[in-house]
Amino acid sequence: MLRFILILVVIFLLSLGLRFWNLGQFNTLVFDEVYYAKFANHYLTQTPFFNSHPPLTEYLIALGMWLGSWFQYSSDITNNLTGSWRSTISYRWLNALTGSFFSLILGAIAYQLTHRRSLAIIVSLLAGMEGLFLVESRYALNNIYLVTFGLLGHLFFLLFLNQEKYFYLTLSGIFLGASATIKWNGLGFLLGIYLLIFMVYISPGFQGLFELRNLEIFAKIKLLKPWLLLCNFCLVPVFTYAILWLPYLLLNSEYSFWEIHQKIWSFHQSIGNSSDVHPYCSKWYSWLIMARPIAYFYQTKNTPSGTIIHDVHAMGNPILWWLATGAIIILSLFILIILVKQTYNSYFAFLSFILINYFANLLPWMLVSRCTFLYHYMSAYSFSLLAISLIIEQCLISSSIFNRRLGIFFLLLITFAFIYWLPIYLGLPLSSQEFTKRMLPNWI
Repeated sequence: MLRFILILVVIFLLSLGLRFWNLGQFNTLVFDEVYYAKFANHYLTQTPFFNSHPPLTEYLIALGMWLGSWFQYSSDITNNLTGSWRSTISYRWLNALTGSFFSLILGAIAYQLTHRRSLAIIVSLLAGMEGLFLVESRYALNNIYLVTFGLLGHLFFLLFLNQEKYFYLTLSGIFLGASATIKWNGLGFLLGIYLLIFMVYISPGFQGLFELRNLEIFAKIKLLKPWLLLCNFCLVPVFTYAILWLPYLLLNSEYSFWEIHQKIWSFHQSIGNSSDVHPYCSKWYSWLIMARPIAYFYQTKNTPSGTIIHDVHAMGNPILWWLATGAIIILSLFILIILVKQTYNSYFAFLSFILINYFANLLPWMLVSRCTFLYHYMSAYSFSLLAISLIIEQCLISSSIFNRRLGIFFLLLITFAFIYWLPIYLGLPLSSQEFTKRMLPNWI
C-alpha cells in the first residue's frame, strides 16, 4: 500500500510541476482568456456583462485573482484586464492546481471500479501524460473545471456504491450540477449516470445481470429507493445549478434567470459551423483521430541563428490519443460479443461504465450545429483513457511474454510521444525545422 501511495504522489507532483512551470511566461491573454479572465475580473470590479456560458468558471478564476492579489509583488503583470492590473499567474494558478488532480481522480475511479492498484497506477500515469489536459490546465479556461467536476461526480457515486455512505451520493449530485454550471455539455456526465441507472434499475433485461459474481457494484443501484435517486440525481444537481447563478444575476440585474438562459441559447444558435466562424472548427467525428487541434498561442522571433517559434497547441498526446480511440473500438466489439454469447464476467461492469459514459459524452455532439472544437471531446476522451489503460494493464499482467513486451512497448511509445510534443504543450522555443517536424499539415 505504501508503494502504491508513493507512486501516485510522484505522478501528482510531476503533474503539478508541469502545470506550474513558468506559468506566467506569456504575459498576455491566451486564446479564450480574453473572455474568461476578463469576465472574472468584472466580478472583482463589479462590472455588469453578458456571458455565453454558465458562470462558475469565472467565479473560480475571480477567486484565484482575489487570492493572487495578495502576492502582487510579481513583476509578471499584464494590463489587458480592464479596470485593474492583474498578475498573469493570478488568473491561471487555480486552473493549474485543479488540473494537477486530473490523473489522481481518474485513477481513483479505476480503483473504485476494479480495486486493482496496478490499473489505478497505469490510468494515473497515462492521464498525466495527456497533452490536451496539460495545456487546458495552464491557462484561464473552463474545460478543466468541467471535466474535473464531472469526474468527481462519478467518483463519489462509485464511493457510495462501495461504502454505502449517503453523503457521497449527495456530493455526487452537487459535483454533477457544478459541471453543468461550467458549460451545459457538463450534463453528459449526468446522462452517463442516468443510463447506468436505466440499465440496472429500470430495464428488466439487465436487473439480474449485475447480481453475478464481481458485478455487485452496480447491482446495488436497484436497491436504492426511486425517491433517493430522484433527489440526488435530479433535485440536487438542479438546485446546485440554480443557486450558483445567484452572483451573476445579482451583478447583472437586468436579466432574470429565464431571460439569461434564453439569451445564451440564442447566442449559441446564431454561431455558424464553418472555418469562416473560426479556423479551428472541427466536427465531432474528427476528434477521434485528433484531425484538427487548436493553436492557442503562436509567436516568432528572428535571431542570428534563425527563426525561433513559441507555439502552444491544444492537442493531445498523439500516440495515446490514437491508441485510446482504438481501445474504444476494441472494447465495443468485446462487449458486443459478451452480450451475444451471454458470457458475462468481472469485466462487464467496468466495460459498461467506460462505454456508456464515453458515448453519453460524445454522441450528443452529433446534434450540435454550431462551430465545435477539439476540447469539447475532453469529457468523452477521459473515459477512453480508462479503456486503453485496461488493455495495457492486461498486457503487462499476461502470462505471455509477447503481451508483456507489447504493454511495455505501448508505455514507452506514449512516454516518448509526450516528451517529444512537450515543447508544444509548454510553449518552449523551437526552431522552424523542429516545429514543422511536430506538426501534421492539418494541425497548423
